[in-house]
Amino acid sequence: MHLISLKQEILTALGLPAFRLFPPFYLQFISMNFYYKFLNGLLLAILGLQTYTLAQSPTDELMMPKHEICFLGNYEYGQFDEYWEGSLLRTNGTIATVQRRTALLMAAYGLTSKLNIYAGIPVVSTNSTYPNGGRFAGAKGFQDYSIGLKYKVFQKDFEKSEFSGFASLNFSNRASDYLSDYQPYSLGLGTPQLAWRGVVHYKLESGVYFRGGGAFVWKGYTKAEREYYYNDGSYYTPWMDVPNSWNYELTLGKWIKGHALRVELSYMGQRSSSGDDIRAYNAPQPTNQVNMERVGVFAHYYFQKIKGLGVLASYNQVIDGKNAPKMSSLGAGITYQFSLLK
Repeated sequence: MHLISLKQEILTALGLPAFRLFPPFYLQFISMNFYYKFLNGLLLAILGLQTYTLAQSPTDELMMPKHEICFLGNYEYGQFDEYWEGSLLRTNGTIATVQRRTALLMAAYGLTSKLNIYAGIPVVSTNSTYPNGGRFAGAKGFQDYSIGLKYKVFQKDFEKSEFSGFASLNFSNRASDYLSDYQPYSLGLGTPQLAWRGVVHYKLESGVYFRGGGAFVWKGYTKAEREYYYNDGSYYTPWMDVPNSWNYELTLGKWIKGHALRVELSYMGQRSSSGDDIRAYNAPQPTNQVNMERVGVFAHYYFQKIKGLGVLASYNQVIDGKNAPKMSSLGAGITYQFSLLK
């Protein structure tokens, strides 16, 4: 009970909704390992030892100048007809090609030249193509809201290059009462997440740059629409422990025509710290250990004659995974940046 009291005091101090993180009636099902896992992760976040980024463009090194704001509207279409059941690649079969559409609105604001604040919310819709027909309905609605901070830790200038580092912290939670266990059609995991990331960036005088980032994402519990599930053992509760994950990314990019166009090639990976495998011919569930590797291309053009306006496009492909969809996605968006206070 001392751990529970300490946990509640920490949540109250942070202003986080404890009832969404830890419903009071299912404590009998949770081992003491969870409390240690949560407290350690939360204390690290408070100390700012590791951070997660939600940037002007996700995971990049761009910072908003003081009192300037940038809005991003982005649309992404993704689909897959194969998935990894454990490490075995399977064809979807009865659910055909699963399609996923995401419309995102995000804003970034410069509190100072070194500290930015971010907020965003996506609307997601999912469905399957023919011949699945009406056998399984898709889902549509708001997914998870997110709020975050990003801080420029240092910048070192050299004769023909510069090296900088950033740290950021992000919190997200469900924005609607969607069904988290309705996979692969679910809008999201339906769990609160606390994530922190570190990013380093090295830019040459020629405009070529290299960026690397690493993040730890703590994930809480999600409530399923059933009273029993199997996760390497029987659990008589609707509450599922969603595995934490380590995320990392490497990027090679270049600024072209001064700072009018930015193009990137990227590699991203995710490794869950725990979890089970998808059982043979069964649907995925939030307790699964999801690992994946993804490659992508990205471009962002800033109009020179229309101050503050930009357009962006991206393509990503999952190339390897475990308990993950072999997803390909194509996105396009628009950004607009202006001074909020003179």
